[in-house]
This record gives sequence, C-alpha cells and structure tokens, in this order.
Amino acid sequence: MNRVSTTGNYSAVLANIQSAQQRQMEAGNRVATQKKGADLKAFSRSAEMLTAMKSIDARLSGYLEQNKLITDKLTTQDFALSQVSNSAASTRETIAQALASGRADTLIQDVQGFFRNAVDGLNARYGGKYVFAGGQIDTLPVSATALSDLTAPATVISDFFHNDQFITDAKVDDSTTVTTGLLADKLGTDLMTAFKDFQTFQEGVDGPFQGNLTDNQRIYLEGILTTWDTIGKDLINNTAKNGMVQTRVTSVKNDLNNRQNSLAGMIGDITDADPAEAATALQQAGVAVQAAAQVFLSLQNSSLLNVLR
Repeated sequence: MNRVSTTGNYSAVLANIQSAQQRQMEAGNRVATQKKGADLKAFSRSAEMLTAMKSIDARLSGYLEQNKLITDKLTTQDFALSQVSNSAASTRETIAQALASGRADTLIQDVQGFFRNAVDGLNARYGGKYVFAGGQIDTLPVSATALSDLTAPATVISDFFHNDQFITDAKVDDSTTVTTGLLADKLGTDLMTAFKDFQTFQEGVDGPFQGNLTDNQRIYLEGILTTWDTIGKDLINNTAKNGMVQTRVTSVKNDLNNRQNSLAGMIGDITDADPAEAATALQQAGVAVQAAAQVFLSLQNSSLLNVLR
C-alpha cells in the first residue's frame, strides 16, 4: 500500500509543473526559431545524415565564394581586353580615314593615344594585382609608355614585356577546372610590333606624317591595313575566349546555387519545425502548465493546516 503524504504530493505536483514549463519553453523555441532543436542532440536519429549534408553545404558555399572572385576577375579582364581590342580597331580606323582624306594632320597624336590605351589595358589590375602578368602579379607587364620607346636603340619588343609564363587555373566545382589566366606578351606582341613598325616609318626618311600624305606614305598605310585587321581579329578572339570562360563559370555558379537550394530543402525537412504543429504544441504546453498550477493551488487549499485554522 502506497503512503500518501502532503510532502509527496507537493513534490509530484512541482515536478509536473517543471516538466510542463520545460515543454512550454521547448515549444516556444520551436515557434520562435522555426527549428525542431538547437543542436545535433535534438536530431539524434538523423545526426549522421545532417552532418554530411552540412559538410556538403559548406563545400558548395566555398565554391560559390571562390566563383564570385573568379567572376569579378574575368569581368576585369573583359574590360581590359575590350580596351586593347578597341585601341587596335581605332588605330585601323584612323589610318583608313587618313587614307580617305589624303591628310595626316593628327594621325600621330591619335595613334599615340590609342597606343597608351592599349598599354593601360595590358597593365590592368584586379585587387591590386596585374591580371596579365602571369605569376609576376606585382610587376608591370608592359613598360613602354610612348611610341618612341619602341624604337629605342638596341631594344626588341620582348624587352617591354615582363610577365612570366604562368597561367592560372581555377577549380569552380568538384569536376570543373577553368583557365582564367592570360599573358600580356601573348596578347600584345603582334600589337606592339605593329605600333613599332608604324613609329619606325614615322621616324624614317618618308616621315613624319603631317599635312598631305605623300605617295610613299599612302602606299605604306595601305599596306598595313591588313596587318591591323589581323591584329584586331586576334584580340576579338581572345576577348571571346574570356567571355566563354565567364559563361562557363556563371553556368557552374547557377548549378551550385540550385544544388545548395535543394540541399537547404533537404536539411529543412530534418531541422525545420512545422509552424502549425509547433503552435499547437505551445498551446497544449501552456494548458498543461495552467493545469499543473491549478492542481498545486487545489493541493494547497486542501492542506490539513487549513482545516486546523
């Protein structure tokens, strides 16, 4: 036969109140956070799977962050390549206009400006580092600053390029690696050679270009149009290749986002609380607390002390 005592009854009722309050707090947390728990202990049955999915999610986040940096670099390269390509196209157009008009009043000044733009493009930087310098990211890839530099005695075109031959690759997901590096000398050797040839003629016996074109000047300019056409096409091709890499990285980034969103849904199926269920549990827990408190009050009122008063 179990012994019934006031102390025992109070202990049992207090235990029920504490238990009900704990359930109410847990239900409140589920409503507030929309999660079933705050740690793996709450998901013990699915802890191993959840840990694996969290690991995959972290890896995808790492790739996405890296792809953002790669995209920014490729965008910088695209601007720089377009600048160099436009400089070559503008040089060709200016020569054609001079031939059409028969005059070369500003030809030298215009070509000098296009030369500087081309050099600025080849010396483009991203994050403070030269993008076309290979591994020599802190070294200016092209040191020529004026057309006259190209015809300095005892110099060749290669003297003005200071990049090495290191070409950067980047892994954009588990199975895809793209080549993101381009080199100044590969992009600009033919371009600088054409500028040097132009400056050499300008400084030679048939120069300088000013006023009306001479017969020899006209013949020379007509002869170099094809060279500038070829240079322009090569630069456009390099710009297009950079654009193809941009497209590939963007495609991978979209795939990573889709995979991460799908993974988030799978994780949510394990960790996310059902709002309606959580609200119902909170309401039931509140009722349980009230009921336990009411029992406590009833027990207090039925105490022998009240009878003896």
